[in-house]
Amino acid sequence: MKVLKFGGTSVGSAESLRNVKNIVASREESEIVVVSALGGVTDQLVKMSAQAEKGDSSYLDTLALIHERHVNLIDELFEDASKASALKEEINSLMGRMGDILHGVCLLQTLTESISAEILSFGERMSCRIAAALLNASLHDSLKLIKTTLKNGKAVPDLQIINPRLQQEFKGFETGCKVAVMPGFISTDRDNGKITNLGRGGSDYTASLVAAALGARVLEIWTDVDGFMTADPRIISTSYVIKELSYREAMELCNFGAKVIYPPTLYPVRAKNIPILVKNTFNPSASGTIITEHCSCTKSITGISSIDNTCLLTLSGNSMVGIVGVDGRIFSTLADSNISIFMISQSSSETGISIGVGACDGEKARQLLEEEFKHEIEMGSINHIKISSNLATVAVVGDNMKNNAGLAGKLFTTLGRNGISVIACAQGSDETNISFVVESRFLRKSLNVIHDSFFLSECQELNVFICGVGTVGSKLIEQIAAQQQKLRKDRNLKINIVGIARSNAGIFDRNGLDLSRWKEELKNGKKLNPSTLKDEIISMNIFNSVFVDCTASAEVAGLYMDFFEHGISVVAANKIAASSDYENYKALKECSRRRNVKFLFETNVGAGLPIINTINALVNSGDRIQKIEAVLSGTLNFIFNTLSEDIPFSKAVKMAQEQGFSEPDPRIDLSGKDVMRKLVILSREAGYKVNQEDVEAKLFIPDELFNCSMEEFWKRLPSLDAEFESKRKQMQEQDRRFRFVARMDNGKFSVALESVEHDHSFYVLDGSNNIVLLTTERYHQHPMLIQGYGAGADVTAAGVFADIMSIANI
Repeated sequence: MKVLKFGGTSVGSAESLRNVKNIVASREESEIVVVSALGGVTDQLVKMSAQAEKGDSSYLDTLALIHERHVNLIDELFEDASKASALKEEINSLMGRMGDILHGVCLLQTLTESISAEILSFGERMSCRIAAALLNASLHDSLKLIKTTLKNGKAVPDLQIINPRLQQEFKGFETGCKVAVMPGFISTDRDNGKITNLGRGGSDYTASLVAAALGARVLEIWTDVDGFMTADPRIISTSYVIKELSYREAMELCNFGAKVIYPPTLYPVRAKNIPILVKNTFNPSASGTIITEHCSCTKSITGISSIDNTCLLTLSGNSMVGIVGVDGRIFSTLADSNISIFMISQSSSETGISIGVGACDGEKARQLLEEEFKHEIEMGSINHIKISSNLATVAVVGDNMKNNAGLAGKLFTTLGRNGISVIACAQGSDETNISFVVESRFLRKSLNVIHDSFFLSECQELNVFICGVGTVGSKLIEQIAAQQQKLRKDRNLKINIVGIARSNAGIFDRNGLDLSRWKEELKNGKKLNPSTLKDEIISMNIFNSVFVDCTASAEVAGLYMDFFEHGISVVAANKIAASSDYENYKALKECSRRRNVKFLFETNVGAGLPIINTINALVNSGDRIQKIEAVLSGTLNFIFNTLSEDIPFSKAVKMAQEQGFSEPDPRIDLSGKDVMRKLVILSREAGYKVNQEDVEAKLFIPDELFNCSMEEFWKRLPSLDAEFESKRKQMQEQDRRFRFVARMDNGKFSVALESVEHDHSFYVLDGSNNIVLLTTERYHQHPMLIQGYGAGADVTAAGVFADIMSIANI
């Protein structure tokens, strides 16, 4: 035999009731069906009671709507006119009784608890009659079977009466394949016989009491969801059904906001070791969630639950140390006013205790505690009660959290890395629940980052903002789009581009932009400047966020610090920040480390070549960089490799511009400033304190060419052709070649145009390749050499992509 409970949505319409009928019809054993009121009816009954108590006759409108709904439902379900007529008579009788009660309440403007309970009982009393008729089942009266007694102002089941009554009522029921229907939620007082109830959600409790009393094989809770989810699916789109839960895990999740099962439901069946199966009336083929004493889940965290709109009350004072009974006074004071405490956090020094309550109870609870501790507050031994609002409480639940060293550390580190501050926390002695309080605005982000970081999600997510859609930015978007499916399949990594911005506009979507349409959408994007771009990104408050700077803007580089402070990593193709004043560079590095986010700029030097990563690896492993020698300008290397008897210097410069190797104004490359910035960046990463002005620059272009207009520059540039041709011939005779070399030698820094011999490592350097020689304490006689493409949108974008991937692997 088994017990099935169907909730309000499951019995709320003709279609859903037909689903119930199909589910019951497929039975292979006797079943007791417990039903709730039609969906929404209990809320209407509460509303009517409040209206009548105020003398507001508008309750009659709601009363008529309830009556009409039940009558219409009967008409939809039953073709047999006599059966429908008999049912309507029963409904009319119950509605008449309820109308009389409400009329009396309206006249007297008084609503006692017992009258309120009777009014609320009519929802189940009507729905059970319709369900029993539809299922051709016997109907059993919960008002006679479920008895309660008053404890602390609350009606609680009296099992000594309930169990024998249920056992007598259903004696021999398990034989055959019978069906019985009972209304949930409703009960009567054992002493005076007045109608009571088991609380909102009490139909689950009724079903559990019946299952435990009769030793059912299983208790099935049929609702409108597929089961317990790993997190709230309205917030976490990647949440999924938990196939197995222990009673303890289910209890923790229910107590912290997972409204799948009314929490007391678990107690009776757990005592009898009866499993609970949560199923979806509207998707009966789904496997659902099975709840037993032990489950086979191997993940450290089973699920996440949360309560929004909470507040924290804090009692503090140095004189609280050693005082016995403070906690008891807090709990008693609030319990007497039916205020539920869902979390407690106390300092080990006993100088403060914080309690979590619902926002609706916050101010009332503060006033009650102020009154309770009035004497201590006046004496100064306890401070005034502090209330903190606009908070949310998150519970991380799992039996496998027990004795799992480092899990709490990982949890709070993960939150901190994403810029989420924990206001209070608590952990039970059984180690199956870690609860913490955050600002409400961080709730979505907290749930997402925990769900993602603890492998509750089917894949890890990385949310990327790209600023700058020139050649590098556009190529990066193209490369990410091409790899998204492969990364999802092979690495379980989902890269969402959630924002794309250019200098004056941007488009954003926290669920990920359609990368096949971003160019068209950006044309009509939101108007932006660097300040509003920063505000937009921070206000989105997305977990696992990365800001990618593919601009050359100093204003955009100036946003990095704010991003770090809000838990957003930065990947920069933009060289400005890493080559800025040393103190600013140092502050950015320190902030990123302190906030546990990444500041990566591999492509600042050598495009996609692993130069900075290699230097970092050497330094971090204890080596010391003594000398850096490098050809770092793909543009200048292209120019000097292109020089020939047929191609003079001015033409080689023009070719570099036309083929995209140089900036639109090639003087930026010819000035050597870009190489100086790169040398500064490499030297800093090698551990040297250096600014750009510390670099000695030996330029090969007259100063006057840098101070004229572009038009004048192109006119005057050919005047240098003869000099360069003469030098080229001379070097050709000596088997030498031009190279613009950046050099750091034990703290001395320079850039200069040099001629290198044929046996030098820099001699063979094709096209726009870069090369770096690193002389270290370990690599002293034979320096480490890194060589390859050092310019071009494809390789630079690939280098940026690689930095993004390294963040995904944190």
